[in-house]
Amino acid sequence: MRTAIISHPLCRRHKMTEEHPECAERLDAIADRILASGLDIAVTHLMAPKAEMSHYALAHNEKHIERVLNSIPEQGLVDLDGDTWLCKDSLKAIERAVGAGIMAVDEVLGGRHDAAFCSVRPPGHHAYEDKSAGFCVFNNVAIATKYAQSKGVKRIAILDIDVHHGDGTQAIVKSDPNVLFCSLFQYPFYPNTEIENTDTVVNSPLPVASDGTDLRALYTQQWQPKLRDFQPELIIISAGFDAHLEDDMGGLKFVENDYAWFTLQIAQLSKELNCLGIISYLEGGYELSSLGRSVETHVRTLAES
Repeated sequence: MRTAIISHPLCRRHKMTEEHPECAERLDAIADRILASGLDIAVTHLMAPKAEMSHYALAHNEKHIERVLNSIPEQGLVDLDGDTWLCKDSLKAIERAVGAGIMAVDEVLGGRHDAAFCSVRPPGHHAYEDKSAGFCVFNNVAIATKYAQSKGVKRIAILDIDVHHGDGTQAIVKSDPNVLFCSLFQYPFYPNTEIENTDTVVNSPLPVASDGTDLRALYTQQWQPKLRDFQPELIIISAGFDAHLEDDMGGLKFVENDYAWFTLQIAQLSKELNCLGIISYLEGGYELSSLGRSVETHVRTLAES
């Protein structure tokens, strides 16, 4: 698949408290691994554009947008929810994090790429229409989904593989019959949302120590049949890698081979269903070595599919 990595140096400028796990070094670990592995020459590297105010409004109400913009400090940090802070340069990062998804949609719909990985921060899947939460300010994936719909894409599947439930994304899209939302996550665990399932919401809770065997069973038995029935035109992955065995943010036991297997399934399904393409967005992943290796595996599998 013709694959792009979309990022921007300004995404490193978003700072939270000292020792916070959602840090700029995450993007450095990814970039270093992509370069060291030689994968950099097999993909296109694109610079994320600045998002416009209208893009935020696709998934967030005016009050929340104004609160974020008005909270950007001139110095120091501002606490949004106890887990998420803003610094003076946070808006510069947010603009590019959201803008990466806008570009990814345009690249795929324009036929220039089959897949795009957005290597950006802050992440987004815990952000609701009206609030920030869990390291997330605006919901990047929900915004990209709404933007793709505005460009004429009728059916979109969102697949969230982060160790934490994609509660914010679910809240934003669950009433839309044209969006299929599937989320796997460790349970019980943050954010401890109520597990609900509908015709277009598939929640797949996993107990502590679940591994690749469990991932394969979950996908084959729960997600794949729903995806085939739903027939998405576009697939968006909330690609958190904190379910990795080495990441102590959670207690799942995925390894690189599991991410490769999952990515290959999605790539093959995308071709089988004649999808427009795959857009993947970085969410969690906080142990730097395993994060870099997992992203490299994920992107390489897309590029070689």
